[in-house]
Amino acid sequence: MDGDTPKRKIPGGLILKLAIFCLTAVVVLSLVEHQVQLVEKQEQLRVLQGQLEQQDMRNKELRAAMDGEEGLRSYAEKRAREDLDYVRPNERVFVDGGE
Repeated sequence: MDGDTPKRKIPGGLILKLAIFCLTAVVVLSLVEHQVQLVEKQEQLRVLQGQLEQQDMRNKELRAAMDGEEGLRSYAEKRAREDLDYVRPNERVFVDGGE
């Protein structure tokens, strides 16, 4: 009797088609993920390039301000006044407390 019972056979073509479909789905999802990452990186690059341009402009301004001995002296004085709150001897400084 064991030899008389027919066994259900799963068609090999169906399994192969299912495997190919799954593999294709994985590849497509991977490509979509990489495309999203690429767009994000391009946006990040655009932002960084803008920041680089701004910094380059600032560097040019600083170089122009520091050209020559008088330029360097006035630049140092400006930084000391603005950043370190230095004043000249016998100089009166008025501070606006309303800010």
